[in-house]
Amino acid sequence: MKNRRILAAGLATASVLTGALLAAPASATVATRTAIGQCSLADKTLTATASINAPLTEQFTTYADTGGEWTGGDSTYSLPLRGGKTGWFFSDSFLGTVNADGSRPTDSPFVNNSVVVQTSKGLSTITGGTPDAPAGIIPPEPDGKWYWIGNPTPGEKHTVQVPLLQFEKTGPNPFDFRWTANRLATLDDETLQLQSIVDLPSTTGINWGSWTLQEGKTTYIYGIADPEGVRSSYVARTVGKDALAGDWTFWNGTDWVADEAAAVPVVPYVANEFSVAKYRDGYLLVTQDTSELFSTRIVARTSCSPTGPFSEPVELYRTPETGLLGSYEDADVFTYNAHEHPQLRQGNSLLVTYNVNTFDNVGDVYDDASIYRPRFVDVELEVR
Repeated sequence: MKNRRILAAGLATASVLTGALLAAPASATVATRTAIGQCSLADKTLTATASINAPLTEQFTTYADTGGEWTGGDSTYSLPLRGGKTGWFFSDSFLGTVNADGSRPTDSPFVNNSVVVQTSKGLSTITGGTPDAPAGIIPPEPDGKWYWIGNPTPGEKHTVQVPLLQFEKTGPNPFDFRWTANRLATLDDETLQLQSIVDLPSTTGINWGSWTLQEGKTTYIYGIADPEGVRSSYVARTVGKDALAGDWTFWNGTDWVADEAAAVPVVPYVANEFSVAKYRDGYLLVTQDTSELFSTRIVARTSCSPTGPFSEPVELYRTPETGLLGSYEDADVFTYNAHEHPQLRQGNSLLVTYNVNTFDNVGDVYDDASIYRPRFVDVELEVR
């Protein structure tokens, strides 16, 4: 048997288990307030045609297999950077090389977050630490607590703001860990190196940072919790140039209030990571369906307001990798955390990514490096 290393963070797989990370807030009623005003999406039917995005798939596959820097990761958020660059922000990430047979060396460096920068010349990887001892862009704390990233957003004075989920180990097994706090990292937007970390609201157990949406001076922050076992989205916002570093208020179903405990869920069955973006004169939410365990369905909902109400879900795509009948023919493999990349949208054509992982994170992720990587899908929408 190969000498395998048990990953401390469990490669984020426990994050898709219902209730595994969260202390559910008391409120369990999904807000159904009528949206302010109307939009062209109201009472319309959404249909979708999807296909694999070949250019990005080939670029990331070639880079991961031959680049000698980054070989896989999850989360897969993206952000435009200065100079026409795009930063692809990942949580748990493997670094190093891939063997000629497609396997990953068992001594591959592993960090809890990284950035792959895309330019016209190709891809490169940014981490913290040193070449001999790499660390995440946001490294672990001295007490061992580590960070997974949320959706990054531009900050003031040439910075990038990254919402963070902080975790700690609770025992010796891969899934013995728990969420402890929400925090905010500020990075230099040129070097992407860490400048500071500050606290974010964390009193209710809502994991904030699943998505951020900037509209003018308003920044909406979406988070998740599990009221009555249903993974659901909550919304906060700030107003002003400080973005996520500003004063937070929380949607209570009718108004924005200062009390985080008053926040109510606005849409059920979202994943830990999802997207909410302007679409036409309304909003489009894209998520992995969590109404069923380890669903292969990526779905969309529409709304006339960033706080909902949102329409019933419409299927965009079914991920082919999951389970014994999937493309890997492996019962341990699953898919998760689908969302859109709105800045890369072209008209009604969306770029959607999702992640692939395995419960055998001391075997499969080393035997086949292709498993633990993002997938890229083009989705063409039609509204009738």
